[in-house]
Amino acid sequence: MALGEADALGPEAEESRAQELDVIARGSALESFTESQEVRGLVGGLAAVCGDRAARETAVEKFIVIMDKYQEQPHLLDRHLEWMMNLLLDIVRDSASPSELFHLAFKFLYIITKVRGYKLFLRLFPHEVGDLQPVLDMLMDQNPKDCETWETRYMLLLWLSMICLIPFDLARFDGNTVSEEGHARMPTMDRILKVAKCYLVVSDKARDAAAVLVSKFIVRPDVRQKRMADFLDWTLSMLSKSSFQTMEGTVVMNGMLQALAQLFKHGKREDCLPYAGTVLECLDNCKLSESNQMVLRKLGMKLVQRLGLTFVKPKVAKWRYQRGCRSLAANLQAKGSVTQNQMINVAANEAEDDEAYDIPGEIENVVEQLLVGLKDKDTIVRWSAAKGIGRITGRLPKELADDVVGSLLDCFSFQETDNAWHGGCLALAELGRRGLLLPSRISDVVPVILKALTYDEKRGSCSVGSNVRDAACYVCWAFARAYDPSELIPFINQISSALVIAAVFDRDVNCRRAASAAFQENVGRQGTFPHGIDILTAADYFAVGNRVNCYLTISVYIAGFPEYTQPMIDHLVNMKINHWDSVIRELATKALHNLTPRAPEYMANVVLPRLLPLSVGTDLHTRHGAILACAEITHALCKLAEENNRSVTYYFNEKSLEGLKQIHQEVCRKGLGGELMRPAVCTLIEKLSLSKMPFRGDPIIGGWQWLINDSLRSLPLVSSTARQHIKESAVSALAALCNEYYINEKGEADPALQDELVTRYISGLQNTEEMIRCGFSLALGALPRFLLKGRLQQVLEGLKKATIISPEDVSFAQSRRDALIAIAKVCQTVGVKGEGSQEEYVCKDNVTQIYATLLNGVTDYTTDSRGDVGGWVRKAAMTSLMEVTLLLVQNEAELINANICKQIMCWLAQQAAEKIDKFRAHAGSVFLTLLHFDRPPVPHIPHREELERIFPRSETETLNWNASSEAFPRITQLLGLPTYQYYVLLGLSVSVGGLTETTVRKQGDFSLCLENAFLIKFLC
Repeated sequence: MALGEADALGPEAEESRAQELDVIARGSALESFTESQEVRGLVGGLAAVCGDRAARETAVEKFIVIMDKYQEQPHLLDRHLEWMMNLLLDIVRDSASPSELFHLAFKFLYIITKVRGYKLFLRLFPHEVGDLQPVLDMLMDQNPKDCETWETRYMLLLWLSMICLIPFDLARFDGNTVSEEGHARMPTMDRILKVAKCYLVVSDKARDAAAVLVSKFIVRPDVRQKRMADFLDWTLSMLSKSSFQTMEGTVVMNGMLQALAQLFKHGKREDCLPYAGTVLECLDNCKLSESNQMVLRKLGMKLVQRLGLTFVKPKVAKWRYQRGCRSLAANLQAKGSVTQNQMINVAANEAEDDEAYDIPGEIENVVEQLLVGLKDKDTIVRWSAAKGIGRITGRLPKELADDVVGSLLDCFSFQETDNAWHGGCLALAELGRRGLLLPSRISDVVPVILKALTYDEKRGSCSVGSNVRDAACYVCWAFARAYDPSELIPFINQISSALVIAAVFDRDVNCRRAASAAFQENVGRQGTFPHGIDILTAADYFAVGNRVNCYLTISVYIAGFPEYTQPMIDHLVNMKINHWDSVIRELATKALHNLTPRAPEYMANVVLPRLLPLSVGTDLHTRHGAILACAEITHALCKLAEENNRSVTYYFNEKSLEGLKQIHQEVCRKGLGGELMRPAVCTLIEKLSLSKMPFRGDPIIGGWQWLINDSLRSLPLVSSTARQHIKESAVSALAALCNEYYINEKGEADPALQDELVTRYISGLQNTEEMIRCGFSLALGALPRFLLKGRLQQVLEGLKKATIISPEDVSFAQSRRDALIAIAKVCQTVGVKGEGSQEEYVCKDNVTQIYATLLNGVTDYTTDSRGDVGGWVRKAAMTSLMEVTLLLVQNEAELINANICKQIMCWLAQQAAEKIDKFRAHAGSVFLTLLHFDRPPVPHIPHREELERIFPRSETETLNWNASSEAFPRITQLLGLPTYQYYVLLGLSVSVGGLTETTVRKQGDFSLCLENAFLIKFLC
């Protein structure tokens, strides 16, 4: 299920997780079964542990852990299955084995079967004549209701299903029909049937094994003659009497359907045909399509297709398309080879088989049910129906098969649900890979598949369709293997472009990887995709795992091939800028920015005029995406013009320029909306300013400034999740706007404009709304140097006041954080000049004040219902201290005196010894950055040499400050340095008093450190 916009980060996290799993999977691939000796020891020790429940469970757990390692590579067990089975069956056959050991052996056998699969394991069971009675007796002794020993019953039923294949009449095993007590003895045949019937109506795993037993047993010649009709009567009566609306009825119907499906799968057609019509009628009366039980509907679909295969003769259709050579090596040979062309048999040119088809009327009912099953709400039902369509169509005459294909294509109307599209794609893939979709139908199918590759239907706050796109990739993969290259030549450009678009621009990682795999198959099998090898190298299975990399990097490379450039751009414009997920919309616009140099004329003359009306349309998502796209494309075109020494308006006509200006006016007239439109228009302002559009002196500049200010004032009115984005967009737009349109030819600002802006923003720092303070703080930090010139001290004083805690604004931690960030940015903007004016530069007159403000932020320990909100302020203060210090060191290091440096390092050491991991890690990172900075080194660091021994430069990147087990042993070594002793002790004291599990677990170590520290203090 796709995620909503509120969960937009979910897929990114999921992709990161998928990439990690890929790396883990490639690194943990096994080469052989290395635990054989350990398994021998476990099995050999079962007798010793079976009496102790704890030891028994430990042994089982160890065996499960060993076996589960091979879940993805079970074939590695094949060479070892026989001896493992023999060891365990020896325990089972030993009459002296206690019941606990008996059941434990079967539990081990089940664990092996679970990993390797029962079908392969089944063939290894001993099936001699002498095994029949003992196994049957063991099975008769079991209690079907014992929930602790279901593995025993499951394995015994599987074993019996293998034994019952012995080629002897079961009547020979009956001997004397009278028991010693004088009662009539039940024949072996009836005993086996009784056991099978008993376990077909249970709710545990034994039911599945009982169905396997029935399918093997009933088809025996002797049993078929005497008991098949009775058994089918019993199953049909049980089906008729049961209801899927009750739990008991569901259990019974499950067993009956499994037994019938297995029976019609393994039985001979001539044996099953007399009963097929009756079974189909009973199945119709059950109305399984109305059931909410997914498994029942799937089993019903499986049984329907088996009945359909029974009605028609098992005959290979002569009319099917046969690609004569399926060797990949042969496909890579020169095309047009006469030999290969002779091997290709086109079904349409072949005569029908001489023998007439005999198609019973029930087939129409079967095909209809399968077509309905393609629209089922559950994937496993649709998949079963698709396989049924493929199997049955292969036994129909050409005309009827074509009717099936026609009915199948009806699934792809836009009135149908995503379930129908998905089921239809699966069925087309099945028909294609079986050669049942003739080349004459490809022209009807390809347009449908191209639509399916981009199928994405909005439903509420999310969308459906990822499974449809994935299945469409499967169709393309199947076609690559099914058809000769000459058949697909007319559609190659369409298919290749669609697969590239899906591999690069699809929202879901599984669809991108499916498209990449389909593209790879086509490149290898068809060899006709333009630039196939080059593209495949860049967009392989692992490369497309990262969505951002796909949109911003891989797409640019592929767009370098002209066959793909325009289709990729058109897809982004038509399908992605109006996507329901805002993350996709934003990525699409950035991708358009990167693709613009590949087709600048097309972007300017076709795409931009198409986007401008959409940017003032009615649909919110389309408007949002179109505004961002206009901004990104305009910026890219202007950069390209500038690089080629052309006018920035080279690619724009008057209509386009006027349209760009009208976006802001139309949006303001219709309403800014808030969470989407404000950041979008701010981004437009930023990009147009960076593009140096000729709007200087235009009234639109005033409108842009008003919008930026209004966005900062409106921060309290929007949701907390959108505030940061709006704030960052507005501040970025302000910086770009000021740099382009507020500076005159002399490089100075208009005094009136400067006074208005600075005064407005400084007054906003004392607003009663915290978010307004945040916005105006960052706005001051974004002002360019020419607007700060002559007003620097006023700005610093205003920001300083915003960092001071007062009773009225004690909880305004975010505004204090942003004010500290703004101070560092202002310092970096104005630069350093020791003897300069304090109104223009960071100099000797104001550096002490700046450091005092920043150091005061490190002492903020405010807490409220949100937790340690003062931590935000401390983190910002530490970052700002580092940035200002490095700025001074690189320009005029003499402005840093010893006392300031001591305070910085001591406070950082205290923060690096505290309990909250992320703040400790940040403090440790800043501490080591200042310690090891050497361009030039930071002066006056106390105990520099000792610190460099404790924290070697080589371990700067590897030391994990987030892990208390790594951080505290290092930081406690500072207790031996007098300058840091008090501050580190203070930080450790807070940590020892912490209530987190990690801190409590390490408390003993920290307490020991404190004791040692006090000893040092009093002994020195």
